[in-house]
Amino acid sequence: MPVAPLPKAALSQPLPPLLHLLDRLASGTVSARALVEACLARIEDPQGQGRATFTKVHAERARREADAVDQRRRSGHHVPKLAGLPVSIKDLFDLEGDVTTAGSVVLRDLPPAAADAPAVARLREAGCIVIGRTNMTEFAYSGVGLNPHYGTPLSPFDRESRRIPGGSSSGAAVAVSDGMCAASLGTDTAGSVRIPASFAGLVGFKPTAWRVSRKGAIPLSTTLDSVGPLGRTVSCCALLDATLAGMETRSEPPHGPKGLRLLVPTTLVLDNLDQHVATAFERTLSALANAGAKIMHAPIPELARLPQLNSRGGIAAAEAYAWHKDLLERRGADYDPRVSMRILKGRDLSAADYQDLLRERTEITQRVGLLAATFDAMALPTVPIVAPRIAQFDSDEQYVALNALVLRNTGIANFLDRCAISLPVHREGEAPVGFMLMGEHGADRTLLSIATGIEPHICPAIVAT
Repeated sequence: MPVAPLPKAALSQPLPPLLHLLDRLASGTVSARALVEACLARIEDPQGQGRATFTKVHAERARREADAVDQRRRSGHHVPKLAGLPVSIKDLFDLEGDVTTAGSVVLRDLPPAAADAPAVARLREAGCIVIGRTNMTEFAYSGVGLNPHYGTPLSPFDRESRRIPGGSSSGAAVAVSDGMCAASLGTDTAGSVRIPASFAGLVGFKPTAWRVSRKGAIPLSTTLDSVGPLGRTVSCCALLDATLAGMETRSEPPHGPKGLRLLVPTTLVLDNLDQHVATAFERTLSALANAGAKIMHAPIPELARLPQLNSRGGIAAAEAYAWHKDLLERRGADYDPRVSMRILKGRDLSAADYQDLLRERTEITQRVGLLAATFDAMALPTVPIVAPRIAQFDSDEQYVALNALVLRNTGIANFLDRCAISLPVHREGEAPVGFMLMGEHGADRTLLSIATGIEPHICPAIVAT
């Protein structure tokens, strides 16, 4: 069977959703090698974002693995369920033979990883081809996505204005949006999958923290970290989530809008919305209501406590400082100052402060759980604003304020240890806007079922493709 090329247009736009690609791979209308070459062409395009999007590209290994997949298919041998799909891996996961740098320069002298992180190993076992390591905010500590060491990939929207990609999984989102891979593996501590997905017009899924192994990934917060995918559609994320969690890929039947019970919190999450975000959010709620969803707006007073709890750095700063303390003493001058500034907040938190934060987290989680128990999910804007221009972060004061605003809504799911997903609800040609659904702790597949059911009703940019 000859190698089937992709249309040239595929080099300048995202690849099709994973299920479409798998059908084309199985039918022989496209080859794994052709997919890999399409991704590499975009990465290597001197006019593109590849240089700032990837910290390392595994071009030759990807080609060899793609050829092996194609050969097995031609020979009629069994191939794994995701065989031939090119994916990217955030730079804080171990890849055998690579130094894991986490978007920083201070770890460059460490020995290469002896083995893949378990999450990466599961993707490989399922047949995914790792195209390379994606850039990120240094040590994953920002929702903005700026990186002074390796450059900052630009949001796919309005590139001439040079807008932030969102973080910390910045390269992960741009890699998918620009067709440099079919899907990406990221992490989410306070929104690091969902924020860049929102800014890039993608779907980003944050699972319940325990669902996917975090071993072999440099931690930011051992309490709040989670591992999740970014993709074109909900089905892309559901497929990868099942693989990462070691589950069957079969999911629950889609739960359409009819009879869906959604709670829209009126505390905190609707404050200071950009008008474009507010319009898209209300339009989405109206579409769901018209399709039969039951939507209730109500305050959740406990959410008003979160900014105060995080004002001194919160759980993330305390746990990040514990990991970085010795490294900061030796190499602090080599950190991004805006990252080290946030980590060092943890130095001023006592053991009693930390225990108080954990206690309040437990209490707030329980109270919110009781308030939300009669609803299928909570609905809120993923990010209150559209992607700002990089020039808006010139001063540290602007950086702190905008970073806090960008992280505000997404961080709720991590604090409450719930699953959450961001879906793109902007119209084609508009600035990307994310609509976030937040489900119960451990109800990940149920949330994905709901997101699958409502996606055709609320995601015009996806439906149009």
